[in-house]
Amino acid sequence: MAEEVKLFGFWASPFHRRVEIALKMKGVKYEYIEEDLTNKSPLLLKYNPVHKKIPVLVHNGNPIAESLVIIEYIDETWKHNPILPQHPYDRALTRFWAKFIDDKAVPALRKSTWGKGKEREVAIGEVCEHLKTLENELGDKKFFGGEDIGLVDIVANVVGIWFGVFQEISGLELLTEEKFPKLCKWIHEYVNHTAIKEDLPPRDKLIDFFSPLVGAASK
Repeated sequence: MAEEVKLFGFWASPFHRRVEIALKMKGVKYEYIEEDLTNKSPLLLKYNPVHKKIPVLVHNGNPIAESLVIIEYIDETWKHNPILPQHPYDRALTRFWAKFIDDKAVPALRKSTWGKGKEREVAIGEVCEHLKTLENELGDKKFFGGEDIGLVDIVANVVGIWFGVFQEISGLELLTEEKFPKLCKWIHEYVNHTAIKEDLPPRDKLIDFFSPLVGAASK
């Protein structure tokens, strides 16, 4: 019996793109449903009634929400090309760093771009600290996952792709080669990885989409 896999997402969302990367790494065929976030479909609200957000993966009629949860589900369902390491301790560390990015780095990145006044100043300082932490964790590895991308690399797409767009729009220069050479080298390897580059949203399109939002927030 053919498996039915559907992904509800939004083209400019790093969270939905994470799921696409995982599916691509596994070679899983799926149907993509683009959502209008200003007018969410009845299907999205049915499949994710709690958060009412993308991404949502529907596998043989069963919905799974939240990007980190979805990626682990994909990894456990399709065993080839593992995304998480096999050893329990390594898996725990991987989950720790993925959670660090979502709980610490992402909110600070958001506030450094969209925040105002004191909130923005504080967030800029936090971003620098979090980038330093990630630079140290990366060390001399090619990817956070070692020789190939893993869960942390997938989750760090916000840093590797979206934050560069936000920096360009807002005029910030926090993630530079001078300050964070290892992260910048990782970004180069990351965006050129086969699982990433083929489905990268066009940078100019992201800039066009986010520029009015950043501009409106700063008024």
